[in-house]
Amino acid sequence: MNMNDMQNHIKLFTGNANRPLAEKIASRVGIPLSAANVTRFPDGEISVTYEETVRGRDVFIIQSTGMLPNEYLMELLIMTDAARRASARRITAVMPFFAYARQDRKDRSRVPISAKLVANLLVAAGVDRVLTIDLHSPQIQAFFDIPVDHLYAAPLLVRYLREKMPPDNCVVVAPDPGGLKMAHSYSQLLNAGLALAGKHRISPTEVEALELVGDVEGKDCVLADDITTTAGTLCAAARMAKDNGAKSVRAAVSHCPITELGIQRLKESPIEELITTDSLPPQSWNNFPITVLSVADLLGDAIKRIYGDESVSKLFEIHQGRTQ
Repeated sequence: MNMNDMQNHIKLFTGNANRPLAEKIASRVGIPLSAANVTRFPDGEISVTYEETVRGRDVFIIQSTGMLPNEYLMELLIMTDAARRASARRITAVMPFFAYARQDRKDRSRVPISAKLVANLLVAAGVDRVLTIDLHSPQIQAFFDIPVDHLYAAPLLVRYLREKMPPDNCVVVAPDPGGLKMAHSYSQLLNAGLALAGKHRISPTEVEALELVGDVEGKDCVLADDITTTAGTLCAAARMAKDNGAKSVRAAVSHCPITELGIQRLKESPIEELITTDSLPPQSWNNFPITVLSVADLLGDAIKRIYGDESVSKLFEIHQGRTQ
């Protein structure tokens, strides 16, 4: 791929959600971030001005939508509209974290399907393609009538776990039934056992652990999940694993929009270490042991492949059990 040609035809922009990650992605792609002024008017409305031309260019807008989802989602929508009205050839929303993904179905009466609403808003604003990592529900891809490149953090996390944990004594624990498929993928990649923790959700911030299915006695356990906010599910599963004789407990989580309550729970739990990614901006962990792995190379390589009309699926073959 000709780098000069790429620099002439591609533009990478970022909102205010996670500039450190955007700069790493740009470094991986091999071109600098383009200049955009994303500020606020005195009344709080968002103001966007692109400081260089985007006419006829392949525009990638890098914007996570976690931590302050409403602010950052609105930034992304307005940046998209500005690029479309400035005659960008194609606009790709690079969303390392996709807000509202947990509201993906009607699980009771008179509630929205907010993930579908976000998909509609992105398309209406002018997004031509979405690039994201570990949607809470992969079926959210079907909410779009535009291409969605859905990447996985598993290769990053698995490589780290292989170095940290003895493969012959490892068990991957799904902290709830919804995470069983992800946990099964981790167990295959680690050549590890598999266990499942059952739970009952009492409130949005509290869960009650019920039962553990699988043998964890004397084992080094990994709790695998896509997202944690208040850490109630993770900590309940960790206590259950310890109560069933687990030797150690770690947690591997793709996205961590963690709250102060979540950090306090982690500190009081049997979890020895949490491994996550920088899909969301850096934050204080109050001395809890955390390892943050960067998704910049994964996203940067995906951007280069999208620009070059190459296969993106090659980037996550390890998730499907292939290691070539």
